[in-house]
This record gives sequence, structure tokens and C-alpha cells, in this order.
Amino acid sequence: MIESPTKPKQSKKLDHASGKKRAIIEHISPAVEGGLFPAKRSLGESIEVQADVFGDSHDIVKAVLLYKHQNDAEMTQMPMTYVINDCWTATFVPEKQGFYEYTVLGYIDHFVTWRDGLKKKYDANQNVVVELMIGVEMIERTAKQTKKAAASQLKAWAKRIKGAHETDAGSAVASSLDPELRRLMYDNYDRENATTYPILFKVEVERKKASYSTWYELFPRSTSSEPGKHGTFQDTIKLLPQIAAMGFDVLYLPPIHPIGRKFRKGLNNSLEANPGDPGSPWAIGSEEGGHKAIHPQLGTVKDFQDLIWVAGEHNIEIALDIAFQCSPDHPYVKEHPQWFKWRPDGSVQYAENPPKKYQDILPINFETEDWENLWKELKSVIQFWVDKGIRIFRIDNPHTKAFGFWQWAIKEIRTKEPDVIFLAEAFARPRIMEMLAKIGFNQSYTYFTWRNNPWEMREYMLELTKSPMREYFRPNFWPNTPDILPPALVYGGEPAAIMRIILAATLSSNYGMYGPVYEYGVNTPVPNKEEYLDSEKYEIKHWDWKRETRVKEIITRVNQIRKTNPAFHDTYNIEFAHVENENILVYGKRDEATGNTMVVAVNMDPYNVQTAWIRLPLDKLGIDPYSSYVMHDMLSGSKFNWHGEWNYIELNPYIIPAHIFRVE
Repeated sequence: MIESPTKPKQSKKLDHASGKKRAIIEHISPAVEGGLFPAKRSLGESIEVQADVFGDSHDIVKAVLLYKHQNDAEMTQMPMTYVINDCWTATFVPEKQGFYEYTVLGYIDHFVTWRDGLKKKYDANQNVVVELMIGVEMIERTAKQTKKAAASQLKAWAKRIKGAHETDAGSAVASSLDPELRRLMYDNYDRENATTYPILFKVEVERKKASYSTWYELFPRSTSSEPGKHGTFQDTIKLLPQIAAMGFDVLYLPPIHPIGRKFRKGLNNSLEANPGDPGSPWAIGSEEGGHKAIHPQLGTVKDFQDLIWVAGEHNIEIALDIAFQCSPDHPYVKEHPQWFKWRPDGSVQYAENPPKKYQDILPINFETEDWENLWKELKSVIQFWVDKGIRIFRIDNPHTKAFGFWQWAIKEIRTKEPDVIFLAEAFARPRIMEMLAKIGFNQSYTYFTWRNNPWEMREYMLELTKSPMREYFRPNFWPNTPDILPPALVYGGEPAAIMRIILAATLSSNYGMYGPVYEYGVNTPVPNKEEYLDSEKYEIKHWDWKRETRVKEIITRVNQIRKTNPAFHDTYNIEFAHVENENILVYGKRDEATGNTMVVAVNMDPYNVQTAWIRLPLDKLGIDPYSSYVMHDMLSGSKFNWHGEWNYIELNPYIIPAHIFRVE
């Protein structure tokens, strides 16, 4: 299913026209796998295209960027700027969503080559009469080839140079070097012998939410204000003002479907469920229905759509979990047994990750002979919820399903509904996570959760933002999930919780957290595992949703800082500072459009006060190195006067483990 890029035509015969094409074009970027997959941008993000363009001899080469939206009839032409060593660059900002196509054109610019040679000869006091005649012929030829109004202007320039070249060579040379004549020749110059790179590369331009979002995860069944009562969508609606006040704009819900009863898991993932145990929401399907049904205790379809509508009133979007797996009770098991693996004893192969066993979950067999009908049905599940108003999906374990299916399904869905966003929940090997991003996932879970010191974090961020990954892999940082309670949160207490949320929120423009366990400091693990004891995945919790904590207060403040400072709306603009302490991470971000510049300093040691001299990359952050500047700490409100590159900081994790400075 992986689609191939456009390839140049092969011919055994010599092409008369191609024999005169002397420009060479190489190393175009962005080019994900040579053009096999599109790069990613969101509205407002610029697209910088680079290419190596050169030619034989000493003639001057020019490069042009050609680009257009998929619905436009003609390419826009943009001159590329020479950088160094035959590298050229040009940048455009897309104005609408969808796919843009781009490639590069290169040609020998005979006019500029002639013009530069004319100037050198004239400056050397050589006779330039013949040179001027050559230029006149070139201008007149260009005038004949254009039917535009520019033809008369070019003829006038040729006449002016011709009239002066025998009596006033200086005047003729000055006219030949006039910038207006250069512009006219560039705009109308015959590029018949130009080389156009034979591949049309693509970039997918998505809505802003794809590149800047703030996620909050909760279990709707745990939203009731009454102990022991199953929560509903109407209970969840009552929490929306609180979630909005904390600064979140995406509310992610685990699966909302009926839960299987056969082999249902009990509390703490036990193999035997007691009467009343609700089971795992990821064990989808029962006699009440499957992936297109709602758990009856959560409410009705209307209740769910009420939740979507009211959330929108609070500028929150609902993200829905899609987990393509089935409980043994799922209707698919009886209606489509060919979609599952059957063992020799007649039982269905349940999911396994030895020594773990998931008897309540049956994986779908993507190698079934009936794969086409399977694909269509699974795509229809996503479309069903799109039709109900969902535009954001968190996909559970996409790496355990066929890559070809995801590439096809995402393309099919987004062709009709380009606003739909897919987050890949795949903590897998690097190449697998990267492939999911290439084939269409808009956002991706990451290894952020396991980067525990400044060196690890810096190296990981450089990999994400300064390598080719930045063109297609859009990270979403989560300090915790219902599946993952990392040791840093277990042993670091409140300082670690504050430190990790600040890192997630300021390093990545997309981040999320699982609450309310995070803001309430719940951090008791299953012994010897990175999992929550008494996990909400297997039981209904009763939370005191009105409870206030310091962590919650800081989360709210950090989200407000993110929202009001556009430097944090971009992941890839990060610049790291040199720090004379291996426990402190310092980085800056600058929004070029507004000049908004932020500097974050984080003590990643949750136990001890740390101090350091730091050296800021002032040139990359747009800060004048020869004058003082004010560092306004947005967390504490304090202001500090700094001078030059080197400055001193001290961070006490028990007071606040970080500074979030705005440069003023």
C-alpha cells in the first residue's frame, strides 16, 4: 500500500531538448524518503525548501522554487536565494489546508553571466562594444518571446543601450546593469533549457491544532459526584469549566464502548473479576454492541453529542480512543470469525505480551484473506464517530496493526475531513514510530517519559527537532498515562511532578497528562513495575474534583503561559544554552513573527538545590549581546536584569524547580 513517488521517464533515445539542459539539481529538502511521503506543517508554519543547484563551466546558475496547492492550476514561481556551496533556499507560507506540491527548477542565466562579464571588462578599461551588441541581441530575443506588456519595455531598454553603446559606453553599461532591466529579464527570460527536478514533493498543511494542543485525559466513568456510582457523560459535562480553567483544549476519553464480560479483568489486572468489577474499557464489545456503540451506563449518543457541543463552548475538543481489538463477546467474533486467529483447540488467540496475558482482548488478524472487508469495516468505525462530531482520535497501539491499513484509512478519512487529527499511541522501536508518522499520523507519543537528565533530554530534543525527523514526526509529550507511572514521579514527589509538567509543556508544543491522578499526586506503583497500583483501568474511582493542590495551581499557570506566549506554540524553534551544571537544562525559544522570546531553566534533580552559570545563545534568540535585558519570571513574577551571554541561576526544587523567563 506504500505509494511510490513520481519517477522520471526512461528513454533509450536521446532527447534533443534535454541535451541542452546544463543545470544539475540535487538534495532537495524537505523530502521524506525521497518524496515517498509528505512533510508536515500546520497553517502559519513556513516551509523552507533547500536544494543544491549547479552547472558546468563558469556560467551563472539560478534556481527557482515551483509550488502550488493541490487545487491550484498553475505553479507559483519563487526565486531561490544562494546560500553557500551551491546550496539555494526559498521559503513560502501556505495559506490553506491540504497538500502542497513543490519542486525546483535550475537554469543557466546567460543574461546575468553576460552582465557580470560586461562589468568586469568595462572596469578593466577593455573595449565593450561587441559585448554590448551581444546583450542587445539577448534583450531583443527575449522581447520577441514574450507577448506581455513587458515586451515593449524590453525593446525600449534594447534601443537605449544600442543608441548609446557607440558614443557613450559608460551610459550603455549603466543601462545594462540597471536593476529594473534585470527584473524584466528574470521575469520573462526563456527557460526552455532549464532543468526541472522530476519529482513533485508534497507537504501536508494541517490546522493549527495539529501542531499546538494541550491534552487532558480522564475516565468518564469516574466523574460521578456520588461514591460508588458509575459516571456519565452528563457528569463529565459538569467538569468542563474546571478543565477549561486549567488551560486544556483537548479532553481525551478512553474507549466509551460496551465492555466484554467473558474473561473480564478484575481489580489490579487480576484474571478473575468479582461481581461488580467494571472491566477494562479497552476490552471492547458485548451483547450491547461493539465499536459503534456506547456503554449504556455512560449515556446515550445524544448525551455524547451534548458533551461535544458543551466542550466546544469552552474551546475544548473531545478526543476519542480508537482501539482495534475485541473482547470475546464482541459481535465481530460471531459475525466475522475469519477476522481472528483460531488455535488448534478451537479457541481464539488472545493478546499476549509474555509474561502478560490479555484473555479479555482478541487481536484482529490483519493477514486474513478477507482483509478488504476488514479494512472497510474498521475505517467505517472511524467515520461513524467523525459523523458524530469527533475530529481528534488517539489510536491505541497502531503499531500492532498493518501499516498499509493506516495509510489507506487516514488518507480516506482526511480527504473528506481534513480537520481530523490522529495521535499514534505507540511506544515502540524508533523506526516503527517514525513509519507511523510518515504514513499519516499527525501526532505521536514519544520517549519523553523516560528521558531523566539534561543530557538525555537535550539529545532527544535535538533528534526530534534538528534531524530529518522534524519534517514528519510531530511529538506529543506525556509525563504519565494510565499505563505508565515512571520512576521519576514515584520517587521525586511534588518537585518531580512540577518539573516534569514544565518540561513537557515548554519543550513540546503538543503535550498531555492523565488526571486527576497527576495533579493529586497519586504515585503508588505496582511493585517492580511502571504502573499505577489500584489502576483506574480496572475500577471506577471516586475523585474529589473540587480539591485544589499546588501541582494543579502550577499546571494552570504553565498552561496560561503557553497560551499567551507564541514562542511555545512551536516545538522546532528550540535552542539550548551551555550550562555549567549537569543537573540543569536551559533552553530558549523565539517566535520570529512576534519577537516573543522565552528562556526556560529546569533543575532536573528533584532532591537538591542546584546552581549554575549559563551561557545563552543570544544571537539565535534575537537578544542584543551588548546591552542589558530584563528576564521576567512568569512563574514567580520576579524580574532580573541580565547582561551578556553568561549569567547565574539558582533553583530550589522545594520552592519551584524552574524559571520560565520572558525576555523583555
